[in-house]
Amino acid sequence: MENKQIIKILKNTAKLMELHGENDFKIKSYQSAINSLERFNKSLATLSTDELQKIEGVGKSLAQAISDINQHGSFELFDELSAKTPEGIFEMMQLSGFGPKKIKIIWEKLQIENLDDLLIACKNNKIAALKGFGDKTQAKLEEAVEFKLSWRGYLHYREASQLAEQIVKELKSIEGVKEVSVTADIRRKMEVIKPLEILVASENKAKIIQYVSKNEYFELDKKNSGPLSLKFLYKPLKAEINLNFTSKEQFINDLFKTTAHPKHLNAELKNGSSFGNMLKEKQFNSEEDIYKAAEFPFIAPELREGLWELDWAKENAIPKLVEMSDLKGILHNHSTYSDGKNSLEEMAHYCTELGYDYLGISDHSKTASYANGLQEFRVQKQHEEIDILNKKLAPFKIFKGIESDILNDGSLDYADDVLKSFDFVVASIHSPLSMDEKTATNRLLNAIANPFTTILGHPTGRLLLQRKGYPINHKAVIDACAEYGVVIEINAHPWRLDLDWRYVRYALDKGIQISINPDAHETNGYHDMYYGLSVGRKAGLTAKETFNAKSIEEISQYFSDRKKSALSKV
Repeated sequence: MENKQIIKILKNTAKLMELHGENDFKIKSYQSAINSLERFNKSLATLSTDELQKIEGVGKSLAQAISDINQHGSFELFDELSAKTPEGIFEMMQLSGFGPKKIKIIWEKLQIENLDDLLIACKNNKIAALKGFGDKTQAKLEEAVEFKLSWRGYLHYREASQLAEQIVKELKSIEGVKEVSVTADIRRKMEVIKPLEILVASENKAKIIQYVSKNEYFELDKKNSGPLSLKFLYKPLKAEINLNFTSKEQFINDLFKTTAHPKHLNAELKNGSSFGNMLKEKQFNSEEDIYKAAEFPFIAPELREGLWELDWAKENAIPKLVEMSDLKGILHNHSTYSDGKNSLEEMAHYCTELGYDYLGISDHSKTASYANGLQEFRVQKQHEEIDILNKKLAPFKIFKGIESDILNDGSLDYADDVLKSFDFVVASIHSPLSMDEKTATNRLLNAIANPFTTILGHPTGRLLLQRKGYPINHKAVIDACAEYGVVIEINAHPWRLDLDWRYVRYALDKGIQISINPDAHETNGYHDMYYGLSVGRKAGLTAKETFNAKSIEEISQYFSDRKKSALSKV
């Protein structure tokens, strides 16, 4: 079992301990050990209980718990606490900004055990009357519950694509299955997915039904299934899955029809027809043939939203979308200098193993004390290590960056003398996040105007399916980036994917460079680059418009020129 899966169970155990009023000292010991485990960069699954106890904060009982989780997927304390916790309470504990102690009060005082009843209680002002809550807390809770309910059952694209890949692989192994493909939102690489849709051409539906019925992780929805579709739930993630049946002959037509957004499918073409009508008139052998019949160039599935791609196609001007092979380096990454899991050297070595030419390290700045942010003397220490590693790893290069917190007034949290020591600066908001649109926008505008700001990081601070981003005037922020020559990040972490692809297009039209950044806190985080790339491609991003598709020589020159310009303005 992977470390993150083990740690997730331990984190949930700590929350349940708090919910059920366990000893505070025991809870703090658990949380302290979890913090150590999150920084531990070796596989927990490979260690004996004696070896586990050598990790800071891990005692005999916790070491045994880790061993049990690795072998059985759970352990005794977690099972005991889970057994006496209503299922809806687990969902309530996922509400952003509300910990187990608050949920415990609501559960015990009002006997509320699910989100639906909690929302009713908010609307009836029952939460505000509870000790320690009040009107403002109730309003925040109501907003959090409504947000959670609106996205119930959705998966992040990464989760959905990994699950889909496994199901498609298993379906292909079933006798009689001729063709299988993901379709609909997941094929268009939307940021969140519900339901997960798969198209299957098969001569033996009975075997597919048997595959679903006998799988312990699936729950068949007989009521809503029919001769043309099979609906079921993937229980571990509570994910809705639709298998849509077709014939081998009709597969391409149905794949096109179910992939495209209705605006793409039903848009008027050059001949006055539509793709939808074309599919009714003829069976095609490939999607390329469909576009050829419409006198259009091929349009990649992720672009088929019925937006800008149709105008491009009419002018035969579909852009050549950026590919993973175009990316030359990885910017916005964290190491053990702040809250990363891997050392600077480990981050650099793995970057070279993946074939990249450069790494931009940008640990948290001093204001982020919760993330072990770098005080000035530690900045200097890191820069000295980077100089040594650059000599050792040449021609590979580590660029000296920082993720500088944007303070309440929009200033960055280092003096100019420190800021000028970096090759690049990622400016990001981390707290406070409760702002109105005017406050948030002005805060960003002031940071963008700082001559040392190179890249604007995760512009809205959103966490998909967990919390809304703070509201901003996207056009004003993007216009400012264009004015001051600031690059905008697509934060590639699957929970962020921020800047949203719908606004990436506007940024590109303004001539802004886009940097696909993983915000990696460990070496495995580099692989999230793919999800940021997918977001960029949905907006029509090309290699030329991608900041980290620049060669090492080009980006070195860019950073040098940018710094000279900044120094001339301060």
